[in-house]
Amino acid sequence: MRIATVCILGGTGFVGRAIAEQLAARGIRVRVVTRVVARAAALRVLPTVEVVAANPQDPAQLRACFDNMDAVINLVGILHEGGRQSFEDCHAELPRKVVEACHASGVRHLLHMSALGAAEDAPSAYQRSKAKGEVAVRASSSITPYTIFRPSVIFGEGDRFLGLFAGMVRWFPVIPLAGARARFQPIWVEDVARCFVVALGNPACLDKSYELCGPRAYTLAELVRFVAASSGRRTRVLALPAPLARVQAFMLEHLPGKLMTRDNLRSMSVDNVSAAPFPEVFGFQPAPLEAVVPEYLVGTAARARYPLYRHNAGR
Repeated sequence: MRIATVCILGGTGFVGRAIAEQLAARGIRVRVVTRVVARAAALRVLPTVEVVAANPQDPAQLRACFDNMDAVINLVGILHEGGRQSFEDCHAELPRKVVEACHASGVRHLLHMSALGAAEDAPSAYQRSKAKGEVAVRASSSITPYTIFRPSVIFGEGDRFLGLFAGMVRWFPVIPLAGARARFQPIWVEDVARCFVVALGNPACLDKSYELCGPRAYTLAELVRFVAASSGRRTRVLALPAPLARVQAFMLEHLPGKLMTRDNLRSMSVDNVSAAPFPEVFGFQPAPLEAVVPEYLVGTAARARYPLYRHNAGR
């Protein structure tokens, strides 16, 4: 299936920017849909990228955005509810609208970002809403083939995960940590983007779901210590017992920025790792955390791209 045009929802976000850059490098025409055009300033310089202002929750606007598009990539997601944004609207209702708009516009391939741990009986509302979105996407297969991606936490320059801890270790010699024993299998954002690009129009990837994880699992405490060491800091991690962890999550939930919520803590009660090997269909092995993170935490912006260049060259 030849894919020449792709519409991205959530294209101005962390993963979306990486996918748009890789698609543009291959000469594929990309339409990025955003409510606020100013957020797409970094993408407008890419030669094949078109930025369109639209409300993705409006079915008519969504159909117009999908017109003449071979494929659609839905990356819309939130970690915290707030204001007018709810898990139900972003993760369950929007995928249903995306599926309907794909049908109406004749889109030939729908690629959907879910999350590792998504399940109808999952402990957190975030995970349960992601599962509802997967159900909506799978129901489209008779008309629009789909590919679902379920990554663990995604790291890279500018991420909100390791980047948060990098900021904390600069200021605090001791970090009280809720969910310190929760396990994750982080994957580099460039590798996630590469999987999306390889899957586009690939017959082997149609109507399939893939768990995307890096080569090694870590506890949350191990990740904080790694970030501290990579930043040249000596930081002690204090693992909080469950009652104090819930108190911390409650307090952080009510601060500006919502660094953590009680729903996030419930998500961490289930290990965010995969027992399956990295999918062979993508034709590469994901980069280890240790090969990427130190360079962008301590390097210049230019040096931070070196891991990508080496990884793409097979070194």
